[in-house]
Amino acid sequence: MKSTMEILTKLQENSQKNHDEIFTRLYRYLLRPDIYFIAYQHLYSNKGAGTKGVNDDTADGFSEQYVTAIIEALRTGSYEPKPVRRTYIQKKNGKLRPLGLPVFADKLVQEAIRMILEAIYEPIFSIYSHGFRPGRSCHTALAMIKHEFTGAKWFIEGDIKGCFDNIDHSTLIGVLNRKIKDARFLNLIRMFLKSGYMEDWDFHETYSGCPQGGIISPILANIYLNEVDRYITQLKKEFDHGYNPRNFTEEYNTIRHKRDALHEKIKEAEGTMREQLIAQHKQLTKQLFRTPAKACTDKRLKYVRYADDFLIAVNGTREECEEIKAKLTDFVRDTLKMELSQEKTLITHSNTPARFLGFDVRVRRDSSVKHSGKRKMRTMNNKVELNIPLKDKVETYLLSHSIAKRDGKRLIPIHRPILLNRTDLEIVMIYNAELRGLCNYYAIASNFNKLVYFGYLMEYSCLKTLANKHRSRISKVRYEYRDGTGAWGVPYETKKGKRRMMFAKYSDCKGKDLTEKVPDLAYRYSHNTTSFEERLKAKVCEVCGCTDSDSYEIHHVNKVKNLKGKADWEKVMLAKRRKTIVVCHKCHMRIHHGTKTE
Repeated sequence: MKSTMEILTKLQENSQKNHDEIFTRLYRYLLRPDIYFIAYQHLYSNKGAGTKGVNDDTADGFSEQYVTAIIEALRTGSYEPKPVRRTYIQKKNGKLRPLGLPVFADKLVQEAIRMILEAIYEPIFSIYSHGFRPGRSCHTALAMIKHEFTGAKWFIEGDIKGCFDNIDHSTLIGVLNRKIKDARFLNLIRMFLKSGYMEDWDFHETYSGCPQGGIISPILANIYLNEVDRYITQLKKEFDHGYNPRNFTEEYNTIRHKRDALHEKIKEAEGTMREQLIAQHKQLTKQLFRTPAKACTDKRLKYVRYADDFLIAVNGTREECEEIKAKLTDFVRDTLKMELSQEKTLITHSNTPARFLGFDVRVRRDSSVKHSGKRKMRTMNNKVELNIPLKDKVETYLLSHSIAKRDGKRLIPIHRPILLNRTDLEIVMIYNAELRGLCNYYAIASNFNKLVYFGYLMEYSCLKTLANKHRSRISKVRYEYRDGTGAWGVPYETKKGKRRMMFAKYSDCKGKDLTEKVPDLAYRYSHNTTSFEERLKAKVCEVCGCTDSDSYEIHHVNKVKNLKGKADWEKVMLAKRRKTIVVCHKCHMRIHHGTKTE
């Protein structure tokens, strides 16, 4: 019998070959045990795997019997998703974003549904969509902007108001129903959408939206917003007109033809006449480089979307941009039952930066001439520039994390009291992680070198923190941790000997290609079995070694580093360097309660 992963690979290949194919009888794949072992492998390492929902069900205690109970409930139709536990996380603007925490059994079923939906929809998603997709990221979206938006005149910045919270359930099911003809499968998705949430132990029904925190929420949002991608693609077909890369202005053509005629005369002239013609040729060349070349009579539309944020580049008039925005507003309101945020959906000239994914995007107007091979060209003119919003992003980060404080118009580094109880190695590791995280994200920025001051503030804040911890001075700390090359780092011991944790340099992040390669999706589904399935079916307790237990279960911990190494099971996990071990029921009860049960 074929594994479920092989079947999903086949579904994906069919979807790739025929974008209009209809899929039926998908519910039966949820009744196969192997899909839940794959789902567990995807979920167990997540930080939220040990987080409780409305009951005590977590990744701990997973077993074959656990899977059998889920499948039996699905087969008999008695499976009902539990309400999610609602909590809130703070946004940068101070507002609170609701976050739903499902129970682990629901996470497993949702992950199985997600794998099936991904196999069907991933091949037909728009190339302009980059959010919550395998092999795509913010950097792939920004790379597309840099390549595609060359020469744009206008930007339309788009944002859908409360996207995840306002997805219309009946519209979403209708979109799914166009591709999937399986009533039980669609009904299960509808049950997850309608499962409600618990807040302060009060139950609340859900009438719209996908809960943020739900495993299937990102792909359902992408399926929903793919309708926007399709609509804008249709607008693009209707709007694009008259593109010709050789469509130059009349003035530019006149000067160019004069220069070409002079070039022919120079070949035949001699002496003083030749020198005069060469001087005229140089003068015309200078004039040519000062003259706008592109006629701008063509109309083009480009588009990139990441989750519910999108950016449209338009070659045309502002009135045409207003018309496009109005059409899009009507489509989102009438078809998707949602609303464009009018405060964030802005029309700006491309010479004015548009904010997208934390970058300032603009199109340069630069007539400076540079050598490109053997020719002189205006290499930077009409090219897209991605800049770091230094004041809004970098300065805000430094101030909010107490790394620096404002002294007049400049920032100065300060020590961080919150880190004083950490070891020297941990302090340097924290600073390195923060520095590399921000610099890696902005590695593709045109003004990346402006982060030199950020690197200085991070380094001296770290030195001040170490000096404050040891009641010393920066110069003494630096002298103590010097490496002999002008740099410094904290030494530490490993099994292979002494090593040194050097303070990171911002410049090491420059030029890194951080755009993820789109993987072969069939390869992602090629593994037929998982280590969890093999380990559970081996029926051997990894603590006591017994082979005659009625039940073998997965014991799961959130972090291996938190284990003390005193109990026998902790020693096993530390030795294996795993967050999970397979144990018999008796050992599992002893781990949790300290006593054996018969």
